[in-house]
Amino acid sequence: MMRLDKMLSNLKYGSRSEIKNYARQSRITVNGETIKDSDISIDPLKDQVMIDGELVFYRESIYLMMNKPMGVICASVDDMYKPYTTLIDAPFNRFDLNVCGRLDVDSEGLIVLTNDGEFLHKVISPKHDIYKTYYVTLRDPLSSYQSLEKGVMIKDGAERPYLTKPAKIFDVSKNTCRISISEGKFHQVKRMFEFIGNEVKNLKREKIGLLDLDKALLPGDYRELTAIELELILKNE
Repeated sequence: MMRLDKMLSNLKYGSRSEIKNYARQSRITVNGETIKDSDISIDPLKDQVMIDGELVFYRESIYLMMNKPMGVICASVDDMYKPYTTLIDAPFNRFDLNVCGRLDVDSEGLIVLTNDGEFLHKVISPKHDIYKTYYVTLRDPLSSYQSLEKGVMIKDGAERPYLTKPAKIFDVSKNTCRISISEGKFHQVKRMFEFIGNEVKNLKREKIGLLDLDKALLPGDYRELTAIELELILKNE
């Protein structure tokens, strides 16, 4: 059970005092009945709430797959670049969604958005070893990369020395390859290839765990994840 005014304010319909005024103005109905008291308790998963005739969408946990385009930043607010939040429409834009593993502004591909803090932690925490797979285009042909599969010393986001966990390198073809890592340090993939004297020209995340980016999603598109897909995210080959 949840207080009605708390649910509606959490969904950004207004402050609790504003919600209280909506009720006084007969703008809110619960299961078809107009209510005057916004601090009543409801079951948000069962009761039908409407404001001004609009059905209120509520879900305890939201999980979205997005194909992040280049030029979009994985931050909710930014003065220079377009935040990912601007790509999300109603009803999901009423939820506070966080990114499970950010991508750089000049990178593209799979990101997962959720308001489930426990799930987010499982995906991004290195101790859970959830691998993220990237398709990389490099400046030079890739020859010797065995050091990446053992772990190399790079700088982390605070410019401190950091020894990476072993990466998985596969599908090597001239100046492209796929790389899987279970960490997400600042510019990690780029810095790993810099270590071996190469430069990443394009980076696309294709996979998190065993979940592949839906090829039907155009850059900027998103959709809800299924229960089976959520399980795939938390698994590795």
